[in-house]
Amino acid sequence: MKPKLNASNVVAALMCAALILLPVYSAATGNIFILTLFTRITIFALAAASLNLIMGYGGMMSFGHAAYLGIGGYAVGILAAEGIGSGFIQWPVALVVSALFALLIGSLSLRTRGVYFIMITLAFAQMAYYVASALSRYGGDDGLTVYKRSDFAGLINLSDRTQFYYLCLGCLFGGLYLIWRIVNSRFGLVVQGVRSNEQRMQAIGFHANRYRLVCFVIAGTICGLAGALLANNTDFVSPAVMYWTRSGDLMVMVILGGMGSLFGPVIGAIVYLLLEELLSQFTEFSGLILGPVLLLIVLFARGGIMGLLGRMRRG
Repeated sequence: MKPKLNASNVVAALMCAALILLPVYSAATGNIFILTLFTRITIFALAAASLNLIMGYGGMMSFGHAAYLGIGGYAVGILAAEGIGSGFIQWPVALVVSALFALLIGSLSLRTRGVYFIMITLAFAQMAYYVASALSRYGGDDGLTVYKRSDFAGLINLSDRTQFYYLCLGCLFGGLYLIWRIVNSRFGLVVQGVRSNEQRMQAIGFHANRYRLVCFVIAGTICGLAGALLANNTDFVSPAVMYWTRSGDLMVMVILGGMGSLFGPVIGAIVYLLLEELLSQFTEFSGLILGPVLLLIVLFARGGIMGLLGRMRRG
């Protein structure tokens, strides 16, 4: 398939180029903060992209997706606290535990639909939040400090801001490529078909819940990777990262950028976190300004920013 040259693709290409060249700009201007900020943005963009896989393409409105951020982060933090600092151990454990937790949640929640599905995913995320809060050995409510970042035997130094940024960016691009391959595969087409008309897909022989469950587990695993990156970025992990409001933030990023579009969650994460950072410099009540802005986008820009760009081209 030949890529179409339209406003959405041009914006996505420019965004990717800007993200790749950002460390060059940071080094040239001496602006370290912008590199730190966009490292955080790329991590949350990866988490939002994983949510978009099940919400935008699969039609599964999970309100507990941030649980995997915490699980991935705590896997790194707990192993580091126990003296296991190798990233070759920490990160696979983070991915496996996230996948198993997603399998547990998906096996139960996918038996329901609509608001019941949302509430079950929320309930599991809150359970994970309270379990982490009860881990007094690992900080409890106060969180867990990660005194040493993951060690990859000298292959990459995560303490170097530029190297760590490119690692996060590589994980983001790799995650997006994986999602693109999934969405355009036979498996992905079945998942999208189930979202559109589940009864018809079952009637022609597809076991809808099996496909949805596999998609759910893949999304949770990708978000667990984002959690491992987040723990290394902040040198800290706390139960707050699993709270339901963080899942709401991820949903806003997906909706703001455009559900069901590959780069929509990335653009949504950039816009949302930049607005949050900008408004916080002027007022501590940034949510009072950010809320109406997001409401206007939802009301008048259906399909998010990517959808708006598509309508501009057609107009």
